Amino acid sequence: MQQKWYQATEVNVDSLGQNLHFYMETIEVSRLSALAFYAAGEERYKGERFYWQNREKTMTLVGLGHAYTIQNNAKNDRFDDVEKEWISLTKNCVKGQAELQPILFGGFTFDPQNDMSGEWTDFPEAYFALATYQLVLRDDKAYISVNLVSENAQAEEQFETLLKERDHLIHAAQVKEVKTYTKPAMINYFEPYKEQYLASINQVTSLIKAKEAEKVVIARSLALQFKERVSSPQVLSQVINEQPESYLFGLERNNLLFFGASPERLVKVENGRAFSSCVAGSIKRGKTAEEDGVLGQSLLNDRKNGGEHQYVVDMIAETFRKNCTDTKIPAGPRLLKIRDIQHLYTPVEGQLNDTATILQLTKHLHPTPALGGVPRQEAMAAIRKYEPMNRGLYAAPIGWLDAEGNGEFAVAIRSASLVDDKAYLYAGGGIVADSEPQSEYEETLVKFRPMLRALGGQLDE
Repeated sequence: MQQKWYQATEVNVDSLGQNLHFYMETIEVSRLSALAFYAAGEERYKGERFYWQNREKTMTLVGLGHAYTIQNNAKNDRFDDVEKEWISLTKNCVKGQAELQPILFGGFTFDPQNDMSGEWTDFPEAYFALATYQLVLRDDKAYISVNLVSENAQAEEQFETLLKERDHLIHAAQVKEVKTYTKPAMINYFEPYKEQYLASINQVTSLIKAKEAEKVVIARSLALQFKERVSSPQVLSQVINEQPESYLFGLERNNLLFFGASPERLVKVENGRAFSSCVAGSIKRGKTAEEDGVLGQSLLNDRKNGGEHQYVVDMIAETFRKNCTDTKIPAGPRLLKIRDIQHLYTPVEGQLNDTATILQLTKHLHPTPALGGVPRQEAMAAIRKYEPMNRGLYAAPIGWLDAEGNGEFAVAIRSASLVDDKAYLYAGGGIVADSEPQSEYEETLVKFRPMLRALGGQLDE
């Protein structure tokens, strides 16, 4: 196995009043399966793992174990607090070499003011982890970093133990036969709060007709029961195989896995340049190429979907103009086609100004009109009043950033949470004045499909 060794990095940081020491060593390894590396941590690191792959498939990230976590319930300050702590922790890290970057991965919940009980009870409003073992696949190269953050200034012996464990994990991922995973066996499903959801559409349309909001996104969940406990690698393997054109993500915390295949970038920053995607307005795929083309053209011509899309474009463009120079926006949307659905899509990009960062852009962009509504405050108030669930990380920012401010966040839609032998799928839609409960309900069924298929489920339609 060819290895390229880098000098271990030790930095003294003063984070939250603690004098911590940050040890890091990175090696280049022969390419290996990211899922096999993730699965190698099943026994020892379950509940402390993450998986990420960007839409272009140029960057895959896997984390096993927690070297350091950043979490808070700081409401509107949660983005700033994560940023301050991460900058403090990494201020002396090596800069200028992508493969030597420690990477922080996690997400922010959709609404810190929502405290409904359920599968998201006690989940932090901001939850991020620096992995003990960090795998990065980028540009056909594989790098594994070992991270140790310790109060002990002489932690060499502890670090050596981690290096030995790293070698065992690499061996397991490379040598053991890559496991093939069967689909979970679903035995039952139910639709929590279905009647409340249908009623909420009428309540929200009345609100909009009274000019108290222009658009409000209302979501619902679908609960699945399995024959036995379902593992994270089992679920992720299905999503990886079935949704290759999307952002793929999985984030564990204790016995909950949040995972999904999102078509939507919230923000990406690379060497000071920022990118976002306006994705709003959708229609199903056709059974033939001809039908698909007709459906796509009808979506491009549809006033309701076009209006929804323009809300998102206007808001993201305004945020970029405030935080960037040289902002570029196409004149009109194009079609983004993925396996089960096609969307209206407009890319936006710009050059970050001196005070802007990826987390500041994330803070200002979330929630976009595609996931919250217009105007933002009125829409959020309506969601809190009428939506009968806690979204948790659904429809919220999930992604990564490094010590140099590069990173990427997706909008966590087409997603689900897995808890032992149960799963909760999430989907929603934009409600406007002429929205009808039944058609909105049917739209959520289309949006459930990717995660439902990955989980081996089928609905009676």
